[in-house]
Amino acid sequence: MDVSCIYEYFPGLTDEQQRQFAMLQSVYSEWNEKINVISRKDMDDFYEHHVLHSLAVAKCYQILPGMKVLDVGTGGGFPGIPLAIMFPQTDFLLVDGIGKKITVAKAVIEALGLKNVEARQERAENVNGRFDVIVSRAVTNLPDFVKFVNGKLRCKGDKEAGGVFYLKGGDIQDELDSLRGWKSRKYIISKWFREPYFEEKYVVHLY
Repeated sequence: MDVSCIYEYFPGLTDEQQRQFAMLQSVYSEWNEKINVISRKDMDDFYEHHVLHSLAVAKCYQILPGMKVLDVGTGGGFPGIPLAIMFPQTDFLLVDGIGKKITVAKAVIEALGLKNVEARQERAENVNGRFDVIVSRAVTNLPDFVKFVNGKLRCKGDKEAGGVFYLKGGDIQDELDSLRGWKSRKYIISKWFREPYFEEKYVVHLY
């Protein structure tokens, strides 16, 4: 699968967004030879497994201009970098505790010329400030994850105002049932993307 799947599922992209999405695989491939942040097998399915998967968040929530977004445990920049391309008027802070992963994320940001993204080596619990939206991709189980981001959401309890958008696969109902103090919705990604890879993958919205 190549970048055309992104253009198909998101037909309203500007020329600049198309250019940036088209660059992603070559930039990550180059850096992956130096610092392995994506498995070799996954590089063959890069746009499906990483870019399109990240963009599932954009199918269930429209991040508004001026919002502040925190990507927790971003690794090499997912889901934050694809979402930052999709929402260029929104400010993104990408954090990860592992320095070499942030090195890759910073290099990709620079290569694409993204002006709305900062990547920082930092643990989520040490990040100051509040955010409209928090995103992450299967960093840990949900009960532990919400401890990392507790108090960092600007407006909790209002699903229209933002919240946590967590990409996770498999049977997650027990984790959702064990959460205290959060409302939740889960969206199966296969309702938007037809590829079999997404059949048991969800976007979990916590608010």
